[in-house]
Amino acid sequence: MPYQELNTASITALVHEFYDAVRAEPELGPVFDAAIGDNWDPHLARMVDFWSTVMLGTKEFQGNVFGTHMQLSGIEPQHFRRWLALFETTAARLFTPALAAEFLVVARRIAASLQYGFFGKVVEQ
Repeated sequence: MPYQELNTASITALVHEFYDAVRAEPELGPVFDAAIGDNWDPHLARMVDFWSTVMLGTKEFQGNVFGTHMQLSGIEPQHFRRWLALFETTAARLFTPALAAEFLVVARRIAASLQYGFFGKVVEQ
């Protein structure tokens, strides 16, 4: 049964399942592993804080998402398409349609912002 409520536990489930899928994905896995290395546990904890801040207003996350991502190399337009597809699939599987849609609004906004930073335009949505 899908989660019907946004809370830390449901966000934690989303973050962990999503990044399990990212790590297993042949195109995205190497990009993320190159950036994160052996620091997955701290990264997952930061992502739970990030999504809790965005979705619940917890203010747990402190950081510069845009600036951090702009330091990465090897990012290609197709990475955004795969990232969004995996995120959409994971959110749709774990949450009610209305809650999954709330996550996707934010995810698409993040992807668009980062694409402008990398490519000067939105290339994949």
